[in-house]
Amino acid sequence: MTAVLLLEDAAAGYVEAWRQLAPALELQVPTDPVEAVRLAQRPCYWLGQPDRAAALLREGVKPLWLQSTWAGYAPLLAADLPDDYRFSRAVGLFGQSIGEYVLTYLLQHERQVAARQLSQREGHWDTRAPGTLAGRRLLLVGAGDIGQDIARLLAPFGMILTGVARSARTLPGFARVVPLAELHQVARDAGFVVNLLPDSGSTRDLYDADFFAALPAGALFINAGRGTSVVDAELIAALESGQLAGAVLDVFRQEPLPAEHPFWRTPNLHLTAHVAGPTPPAAAVRLFLDNLQRLQQGQPLRGAVELAAQSKV
Repeated sequence: MTAVLLLEDAAAGYVEAWRQLAPALELQVPTDPVEAVRLAQRPCYWLGQPDRAAALLREGVKPLWLQSTWAGYAPLLAADLPDDYRFSRAVGLFGQSIGEYVLTYLLQHERQVAARQLSQREGHWDTRAPGTLAGRRLLLVGAGDIGQDIARLLAPFGMILTGVARSARTLPGFARVVPLAELHQVARDAGFVVNLLPDSGSTRDLYDADFFAALPAGALFINAGRGTSVVDAELIAALESGQLAGAVLDVFRQEPLPAEHPFWRTPNLHLTAHVAGPTPPAAAVRLFLDNLQRLQQGQPLRGAVELAAQSKV
C-alpha cells in the first residue's frame, strides 16, 4: 500500500484521527523539513498544507497526489513550481464553521451587542429597538461550496442573498448569482457584504474606495476570504468616514498582523486571528480516505483542481 506523507504544522490531531479512521494505512509524519524531503523521495501521497507542500516541491520532489487541508491553494501557484501532479483542495470542511462566524457578527451588529455592553458598564438603561436580519440584503462574494453552505445556514433568518461567482447561475438559497464583473452594481443595495474569495490575480485589491462608495451608507463588511482582497487604507477611510458602520476581518495581508498596523486602532473594526474556518482534522482525514477510494476506482476526486490551468502568481 502506498504511504501517506503528512504535511501539517499541528500534526497531533491528524495522527489521532488517522489511528481511529485508517489504522491499516501507513502515515509518515516528518519531524523536520530535512526528514520530509527524505520521505518524499519515495513515491507517496501527500496530505496537508499547501505552503509545506510548496516547500517540498522546491526541493525537486512531487507527490503521486496531494490532498490539501486548505480551501485555498495560492502557495502552489508560484511561477517556479511544477503543476504536473494530481491535486485536490479541501471541500466540505469549512462551511459550518465560517457560517457560524459570519452569523455571529451579523447578529452582533443587528442586536447592537457592543453598544449594549457599553450601556451596561455605564449603568444606562438602553431601550433602543434592535434590528433584525429578516428581509436584509446580504452580498456573498464567493458562491462555491463554502458560500452555499452559508446560504443554507442563513436560510431560516429570512435574508435576501445575492451571490457573486465566476459566472451567473441559479443556486438554492440565493435570489440570484452574478459574475464578478457586476460586483459594484449589486453592492448598491447590500446591507452586508461577506467576502469568501481566495487569493488570485482577479481578487487582489477588489475592495477599494470605489467599492466601499458603491455600498449604501451604514453597511457591514466581513472578510473571511483573503487579506489581499482589501485595500487596507481605503477600508480604514470608509470606517472613519462612517460610510461603513463596521467591518470584521479574519484575514490580512501579513499574518500575524503587525503591532504597528493601523487596523488595531481603527474604530468599528473587529479583528480575529484567521480562526473563522479552522480545518477539522477528522473531517480532513475522511475527505482524504474518500478521495483515495475514488482515486483507486478511477472516479473524479472531490475538489479536484487542474493546477496547469490556473494563473501563476
